[in-house]
Amino acid sequence: MGRFILPAVLLFMILMLPEAAVAAEIDTGDTAWMLTSTALVLFMTLPGLALFYSGLVQSRNVLSVLMQCFAIACMVSIVWLICGYSLFATNGGGAQAFIGGLEKSFLAGVGTDSVEGTIPETVFIMFQMTFAIITPALIVGGFAERMRFSSMFLFTTLWLLLVYIPIAHWVWGGGWLAELDFMDFAGGAVVHINAGVAALVAALVMGNRKGFPQTPMPPHNLPMTFMGAGMLWVGWFGFNAGSAIAANGSAGMAMLVTHIGAAAGSLAWMSREWMRFGKPSMLGIVTGMVAGLGTITPASGFVGPGGALIIGVLGGSMCFTATQMIKRRFKIDDSLDVFSVHGVGGCLGILLTGVFAAPNLGIFSGFGLPDGMTISSQLGVQALGAVATLAWCGLVTFAILKIIDVSMGLRVSVDEETKGLDIVLHDEQGYNL
Repeated sequence: MGRFILPAVLLFMILMLPEAAVAAEIDTGDTAWMLTSTALVLFMTLPGLALFYSGLVQSRNVLSVLMQCFAIACMVSIVWLICGYSLFATNGGGAQAFIGGLEKSFLAGVGTDSVEGTIPETVFIMFQMTFAIITPALIVGGFAERMRFSSMFLFTTLWLLLVYIPIAHWVWGGGWLAELDFMDFAGGAVVHINAGVAALVAALVMGNRKGFPQTPMPPHNLPMTFMGAGMLWVGWFGFNAGSAIAANGSAGMAMLVTHIGAAAGSLAWMSREWMRFGKPSMLGIVTGMVAGLGTITPASGFVGPGGALIIGVLGGSMCFTATQMIKRRFKIDDSLDVFSVHGVGGCLGILLTGVFAAPNLGIFSGFGLPDGMTISSQLGVQALGAVATLAWCGLVTFAILKIIDVSMGLRVSVDEETKGLDIVLHDEQGYNL
């Protein structure tokens, strides 16, 4: 019997180890994929979105857009370190269903051994930081060519703290929407509805650019926009597939449906444009790609290829219609169509997630709804999440803009707008030919 005593003691000691010790083991495959995904999402903003947007504005404002995107990336990174991550990630119940605490300010307690799931917490912090960077950078398209740089900087800082972080906490930080089983895999509400609504409010508060809509304002460099679009497409694989927070089948399916959504959205937009105006355009097909990607984003971890095809087609088609209505019918100068593409696409994607995630739709089936949920009940939760995001973002964004306008002014003067923001605000020119 003595030969069994030592193995029995060892087995007992292993069984008595805390569960956290077992769960805290880092998976090197997951970590490698998340490091890659993090770099891809940052690549979406710098240089992807920066090039995409800067090619769409007039040549005298190209550097101002590049500068705004770069400065936003730097500022958000520092705020994320100081308190952003803590407000996003911590949840101790009670009021923290709406906003996290400050326990991890300046990343207190985070070291090389800190673990989030199967990856180092440092990697998770950085991955979430890249989402916090690109979301306010998307808003730049709503006020391009007319906002003062100092006002933009202050607006973005306040918006990050008062709008983005609370909503991200609601959905991904264990907040009240997460408790309701709201489904937003990679940012339909947190990123796209949020940015789209903020851009629309900014466009309304600031007013139209000088000459809009009577004076044509075509993009000054479509090859630059094309290059940025290609970078966005590739970077989006980290955005969506990385949101699995693991190198597994969910990440693989998310990457596949992301690609299908982008392709379907591109062709849908191009077809609508071709039928309406007689010719397809390069600008149209790349904008359709962004619409398809924005629409598939919330559903990317929950639907299969068939559902992604339908979501992409609807996203490209409906975002095209929204663009025509916002600018042509309502004469709102959302300069780079942020609300029409991201806001409308995000809302549509959030709702369609509740439909195509269901497992009983044949070739369009997804991988299941939360326990006890039907399509109708899940649609109710999805609609609630979308409306809550719209309302909070719209009201708080309006308040921030009004306060800044009264205190320091939002817009450059008419003469400064005519000269261009590159020279007026940065004393530089994009082109010296």
